[in-house]
Parts: sequence; C-alpha cells; structure tokens
Amino acid sequence: MTEQIGGKLNQLERTLPEGLLADAAWMERHGYSTSLRSQYVSAGWLVQPVRGTYKRPLGELDWQKTVVSLQKVMGRNLAVGGRTALDLQGFTHYLSASGPSMIHLYGTESPPGWLAKLPLKETFRFHRSQVLFKTLAAAEALQAHTLRELPGPSDWPLIASTPERALLEMLDGLPGRESFHQVDMLVEGLRTLSPRRLQILLTDCRSVKVKRLFFWFADRHRPAWLKQIDRAAISLGTGKRMLVKGGKLDPTYLITVPEDLSAPV
Repeated sequence: MTEQIGGKLNQLERTLPEGLLADAAWMERHGYSTSLRSQYVSAGWLVQPVRGTYKRPLGELDWQKTVVSLQKVMGRNLAVGGRTALDLQGFTHYLSASGPSMIHLYGTESPPGWLAKLPLKETFRFHRSQVLFKTLAAAEALQAHTLRELPGPSDWPLIASTPERALLEMLDGLPGRESFHQVDMLVEGLRTLSPRRLQILLTDCRSVKVKRLFFWFADRHRPAWLKQIDRAAISLGTGKRMLVKGGKLDPTYLITVPEDLSAPV
C-alpha cells in the first residue's frame, strides 16, 4: 500500500505542475480515489483551495494559474476574452493601472461552480461564445486564429482572444459593463489590428449591435485597417437599436449614442 501511494504521488508530481489545480473528476480519471486523495490531504501532499479542487502545496494560486488549470489540466473549452484579453496584451494600460479585477471568460459551457468560491481577489464573469459568434464559438476559433496562446504561468500557455476578437467581445458589453468613453479611447489606440481577422470575425458575428458599434467607432478614428474591410459582406441588420436612453441617433448605423462620450451612461 505504501509503495502504491508513493508511486501515485510521484506520478502526480509529473502530471500536475506546482501551482495548478485539478478537480475531483480529473483525480478520478487519473486513478486517485476519494480515500487516496484524503490521505494526500491529511499528509500535506495536497491542499484543497475549495471543496472539490486540489493542488500541490507549493506555488501560490492566482487567476492566471486557475484559468490555465481549467484550459490545460481539466480540458475546459474556455478562453480569456474581452477587456481581460486586451489587458493581457497591453492595450488597456491607460484605462486601468491596477490590473484586471474582473476576469472575462468565454466558452460554450459554463465553468465549474467552485470557480466563484476560490480565495482570489479577482472575480470571474462567464460569457457564452455562441451568443456572439456562429462557427467561431468553439475550438475552431483557435484554428481560425481568433484565439491565441499567450505566455502563461508554469510554462503553460494561456488561451486568450486576439485583440480583434476581444474588441468585439468588449463592444458586446456596451453600455452595461463598459463605457463609451473607455471603448472610444481603446479604439483610438488600436492601429495594428488585422483586417483579415476582423473580416472573419465580423462575418461570423451574430450581434447586429456589436457590428454597428464596431463601424461607428472605427469611422470616428479612421484606422488604416478599416479601408481593407469589405463592409458589403457584413450584415448590419435592419431597424434602430436603442443603446442609450435619451441619446442621439446616428443616422448611418441607426444606434443611439451619448451626446458626450465622456459622460457616464
């Protein structure tokens, strides 16, 4: 029995990097029964940040290690997106100096319930990718280059939206989660986006609101990549979209926007 416990412990050290999490289902699939896990916890070889999760005792837990654990260890179809992905890639440094407090995750299935219970200062917000995109909601997004791998903790890459995808995800948060002023500042600085990637994303996007907002902000700032996008191939729907109560109606895109972008909505 002692040899079995020791052998399984050595295997765990090879398969679960320091600082990363595994859940009970992962443990079961790899041959760690409930009783064996209890022995490891009692001996201090494993710790439980919250019920149903396990990690080796060394290595402090943070939000990036948590997300990498979900993506790479537990195989969850989740990606960091929206403002969080833009922040990771250095595009929102002038919007928030303190780093992200809300971590935006996108995927086709909700993350496990224990994610919200972890002892982290950041909170997680989940968005269903299929609400915003058609074919790019699932794993195809990585092959279509609208998701990318960024340097992550423990030499494991972190899957996140490209800046082009993250911009559309952030626009989806207007006006409730994001402000017009902050998005306006962001788009003004996005001079190096890929028009090819934007074309793919805009064509696949389900949201008329997001597509109209995209062109509204882009027309305000006229980045060089805008001229390379085929607008005729992108459906902008019909009818008006009321985004801001009492705002002004833009006649080109039929959306209401604030009279003053710097004013709170």
